[in-house]
Amino acid sequence: MNEEAKKTTLRMIPYGIYVLTADDGKGNVGAATVNWVTQTAFAPPLVVVGLKTDSGAYQIVKETKTFALNMLGKEQKGVAFAFFKPTRLEDGKLSGQSVWKGVSGAPILEAAPAAVECEVRSIVEEGDHHILVGQVIEAHLQQPIAGRPDAAILEMKELGDNVFYGG
Repeated sequence: MNEEAKKTTLRMIPYGIYVLTADDGKGNVGAATVNWVTQTAFAPPLVVVGLKTDSGAYQIVKETKTFALNMLGKEQKGVAFAFFKPTRLEDGKLSGQSVWKGVSGAPILEAAPAAVECEVRSIVEEGDHHILVGQVIEAHLQQPIAGRPDAAILEMKELGDNVFYGG
């Protein structure tokens, strides 16, 4: 296989940017910027997320079977970059971001325009990122979205010319 063609071709898939959060209720909180996300069913509402297996967030989600997916708005590049690094919980803030606990116990970013909380229905354990299949159990919308909801989301291409994932 032509490796450069593979990399370029796979990078042509458009990605939104999200922050996945999880809390085990024992003092361990994890968060990660994720982009391999899609809805896969209406009834019940299911989403899938690719999550790196060596991340702290993955270990918590695997144990608790719950997570929140925080949608980032166009102006939230800094939030996306904050969760590219290991998560810090200090003074009630997660990597400098104010949070509140959702019904699942997962942290919800106050600054996120929207979030869904999910219960894990299955995990596909293949590759260096495992696929979480989560059923949406709660949805949060901080304020009405003007225009198309999918146009309000931060996308990978908006993080800069040198930021890629995939390939």
